[in-house]
Amino acid sequence: MSPELIETLGDELYAALCSRTVVGPLTSRYPDITIDNAYHIQQRMISRRLQAGESIVGKKIGVTSAAVMNMLGVSQPDFGYMLDGMIYGDGAAIDAATLIQPKAEGEIAFVLKKDLMGPGVSAADVLAATEGVMACFEIVDSRITDWKIHIQDTVADNASCGVFVLGDRMVDPRGLDLRTSGMVLEKNGETVVTGAGAATMNSPVNAVVWLANTLGKLGIPLKAGEVILSGALGAMVPVKAGDNMRVSIGGIGNCSVRFY
Repeated sequence: MSPELIETLGDELYAALCSRTVVGPLTSRYPDITIDNAYHIQQRMISRRLQAGESIVGKKIGVTSAAVMNMLGVSQPDFGYMLDGMIYGDGAAIDAATLIQPKAEGEIAFVLKKDLMGPGVSAADVLAATEGVMACFEIVDSRITDWKIHIQDTVADNASCGVFVLGDRMVDPRGLDLRTSGMVLEKNGETVVTGAGAATMNSPVNAVVWLANTLGKLGIPLKAGEVILSGALGAMVPVKAGDNMRVSIGGIGNCSVRFY
């Protein structure tokens, strides 16, 4: 894929983000697109956001469950960038019209106090570098028509990032077994998804290890102060105006958000 086409597709996805519209799947228009091509398109899209005045505040890991890997036909996760225009606090009200086709995921967010630079990062290194963990909603969104995505589509589209909501408190993960931390996700007062930390690469810590080592090979650190979204603990839930969402994660805390 030529540099000119990569730039064009990154600009197309950025324009779709700004106009809250969708584009056809890249994989159907360019069947030979590779995951490497897709990451270069992602970089172009992110560069446009940075040029517009946003800044990077963290990173996210996607495609962390075996079910989603099987659905997309891949054997490893993907990653995207979190920007300051995406952050909401616990209890926030979000205008659904600012998103395109949003879905909510319950996750564990890591807040770093030290840089992490792979390769060679271990689970112990991740825990030592973590200031605390928080319950979190990632509101994923896709600029691809009807979520008709293959792995290359979601990677190019910044791992289908929308916005994220951080919970009501931060706790030290070293006193927890995050693998067994249970999640209950409620929509309008009804439990719709349950899960646990083991759904995310057998532990959310393993997901952050993967990210630090994968980015380290590219010369990209995880930086002190960054928020790392470690992956969904259960299925995505479509949301729309009028919905009230709450997630509770055992030993960590709660997070709520409403849409209007």
